[in-house]
Amino acid sequence: MVAGVDLTYPEVGATRGPLPRGYQHVHAGAVIGHGRARFEEAGDAVLHWGMQRGAGVLVHADGDVATVGAEVSVGLWPLRAPCRVVYVLEEDDRRGFAYGTLPGHPETGEELFAVRYDPADGAVYAEVTAFARHATWWSKLGGPLTRLAQRIITRRYLKAV
Repeated sequence: MVAGVDLTYPEVGATRGPLPRGYQHVHAGAVIGHGRARFEEAGDAVLHWGMQRGAGVLVHADGDVATVGAEVSVGLWPLRAPCRVVYVLEEDDRRGFAYGTLPGHPETGEELFAVRYDPADGAVYAEVTAFARHATWWSKLGGPLTRLAQRIITRRYLKAV
């Protein structure tokens, strides 16, 4: 982990609202079930790194639950990408967390992993919102491939919970 270092971007928390300019944006969602029980189950999974692990991403975290300030290294072998949790959502109808990139991550930006319950029809949604840009020469060089990989992994996140 890389405790004590700053995040690699200034727009900390921006996945809460309008995404900042100068980055690639991701906003994806899918219905994953219905009912309050399904929402509670999925919300618990998200807060326990379930989207990442369920998508096949390796997770090495400070703890079993995402908490503000927790550091986590995520990736697919052999790549490890260090991040820090910047906020946690524990609302009546929304659960999740966002983490931001730390030095050593091939991208710079933030990603929100959440589930949302719609009381109007009982639908439960998995959602991923992110903004990122390349931070290394090799991620810039592989730009089209890294964007494709991002789309694939985002779909896997949505199916993971």
